[in-house]
Amino acid sequence: MDNEYEIDGFAFDGEEPAATPEQEQEPERELEPEQESAPRKKESPFADSPYVMQEQPRQDTWQPPKKVKGKGSKRVLAAVLVVALIAVTCLITAGYSNSYWAGQMKEMEEEFEEQLNDLQQQIQDNSFTGNGNSISGTGTASGMTPGQVYAQNVKSVVSVAAKDTGSGGSGFIISEEGYVVSNYHVVEGSSRLSVITHDNQSYDAKIVGYDAANDVAVLKVEAAGLQAAKIGSSDDLIVGDQVVAIGHPLGNKAATLTVGYVSAKDQSVTTDGSIINMLQTDAAINSGNSGGPLFNMHGEVIGITSAKYSGTTSSGASIESIGFAIPIDDVVKKMQDLIDYGYVTGAYLGVSVTDMNSEVLDTFGFPSGAYVLEVTPGYCAHAAGVQAKDMIIAVGPYEVDSVNSLTRALGKFNPGDSTVILVWRAGAEIELSITLDEKPAPEDTTDTPATRPSPNQPQQGGGNWWEHFFGD
Repeated sequence: MDNEYEIDGFAFDGEEPAATPEQEQEPERELEPEQESAPRKKESPFADSPYVMQEQPRQDTWQPPKKVKGKGSKRVLAAVLVVALIAVTCLITAGYSNSYWAGQMKEMEEEFEEQLNDLQQQIQDNSFTGNGNSISGTGTASGMTPGQVYAQNVKSVVSVAAKDTGSGGSGFIISEEGYVVSNYHVVEGSSRLSVITHDNQSYDAKIVGYDAANDVAVLKVEAAGLQAAKIGSSDDLIVGDQVVAIGHPLGNKAATLTVGYVSAKDQSVTTDGSIINMLQTDAAINSGNSGGPLFNMHGEVIGITSAKYSGTTSSGASIESIGFAIPIDDVVKKMQDLIDYGYVTGAYLGVSVTDMNSEVLDTFGFPSGAYVLEVTPGYCAHAAGVQAKDMIIAVGPYEVDSVNSLTRALGKFNPGDSTVILVWRAGAEIELSITLDEKPAPEDTTDTPATRPSPNQPQQGGGNWWEHFFGD
């Protein structure tokens, strides 16, 4: 190119720019010899430009980058806080856990101590004295052992002797004042009775009252401070419950013990022509046991041992372990009536009834009930319209399917109660309104021995294959 010029070693095209006043005034400097010989470094025309980024100075040696203040310390602090939080949480959890288990252990200790105290109390409660010997124990889960029942109650059991008739049996004391319960058939017809206690003390006794229909009698001896038996409830029994019979079989002076189970409930047993509701047991009941107590395993009287079946069947098989006791719930009110009045009060119909053979019922299509043989004039049944040959099938809300159930139904009422009686007559059910009478006092027969069926005489319902053993 034609127009070329050079400024400070750099070549440019075009016209050379005019010199500035400062350039004109500035004298031209002469280079020293050393400087003239040194090579001249080219400079960028933009070296003085305000827009040129200045190059950072280079370091001769490598150095690690500087840490930014604040970030590392914050991270360390956060880590420390996390660790502290975890530690505090663990401490709190451990403290709560220790507190919880300490509470649980305390509760377990208190419960164990309570159970131990109960066990010690049971041991104390089940420590009895009998025959001069101390007998202790906790018994079984269902109550006492037979030995404990015997030790607790043997002083309440007595021997009953009828001196003028030669009969005898057992009984039990029901009050400290000298009231004694036995079977009616043990004392029947006797006017010279004696009661012998466990310590061999003999007392003259008199009959306070009796109920022949339920085979129960109450005697009285002149004594005080006697040990009375505790009365329980026969209704609470179930088949399979263990029971204990204590009495004086075969005239033994010392009371003996037999153990068995409740074999059945609500058994209808005929004694002296009366049908009585009985408990069946396989506890041995022998001659002389009649009138004695039958205990549950809590030492409570739940029955009066009364009879047993014995003999052989028509095929020659022997009958064993079929004993009976009167449920105490059926006679406990009667016992109190005998003490208070000398006879059994209670609701009364004024009818003579019997059970009808089941074959007859099936043949003629009769319902089960109490068949009326006779109606006594002047009593409530006659006034209500009950007739002979009626079948009584209900009294109030209670169904009647036998003489025994009729007796039990009447026991639910008091004299003067009004209710309805349902009878079956000529193929139809008839409902009759009735106000129940009070049972009249029986005639006094204590001075005149009565005639009873022989122990070998077959009883109703037994056919000819067993005999009824009275136990005296």
